[in-house]
Amino acid sequence: MRSTHRNGDGPNSVLGRALTVLTAFRLGDDELSLAEIVRRTGIAKATVHRLVSELAEWQVVERSPGGGVRLGMRLFELGQLVPRQLGLREAAVPFLADLFEATHETIHLATPDGTEVVYVQKLEGRSGPRVPSRVGGRMPMHCTGVGKAILAFAPPELLDDVLRAGLTRRAPRTIIAPGLLHAELARIRERGVAYEREESGVGVTCVAAPVLDADGRALAALSITGWVNRFDAERLAPAVRTAALGLTRALAVVR
Repeated sequence: MRSTHRNGDGPNSVLGRALTVLTAFRLGDDELSLAEIVRRTGIAKATVHRLVSELAEWQVVERSPGGGVRLGMRLFELGQLVPRQLGLREAAVPFLADLFEATHETIHLATPDGTEVVYVQKLEGRSGPRVPSRVGGRMPMHCTGVGKAILAFAPPELLDDVLRAGLTRRAPRTIIAPGLLHAELARIRERGVAYEREESGVGVTCVAAPVLDADGRALAALSITGWVNRFDAERLAPAVRTAALGLTRALAVVR
């Protein structure tokens, strides 16, 4: 959650201000200037400077050679300790590896967080598109294959939240009409896989399938991504669905 405070100091507590600084980073931000952090958080410049210095001492952020601020290795290490994601990633390893070896395309594993998906694993394809995703990165649910696969098998309240947040356009073919999204999700539930065709970026397509819990609700989703002009998503759909079903069964045994 990003701060909306504009009173010069943001949240009242030191912890709240520190977390506001950290969550100023968004998908695609390799680093931010102090001025940009101030602009995004609404926290006073002197306070931001002090917080960044203290966070840097703990290696939660670090200063770049050019004077910017980027997230630090300690923060990454802490993220790897999150139990749900760690268990999911460990169980997913053989299924993701099999998909990668069979296709040499980019493979994603993502989990839901609010109205977004968080990428918890990514295997970079050798000749596929440079998709704007990274481990720990976020994307809106409504414009990604993994997001739509999760949304189709999620409680209705989540779709309500997504619609209230707004169907922002990320690319020319992003679905921004609620009725069209409803129809798309119904098709996903029927066929068990979700397709994304240039909805998150021009030239990018993917096929995704949900990983389900015992109640049939999506815990995560995995996908294969490639170039729209040479990637046959329909042909690879059975492999993605099989991998997702295998991971679903593996997690059921672990639990």
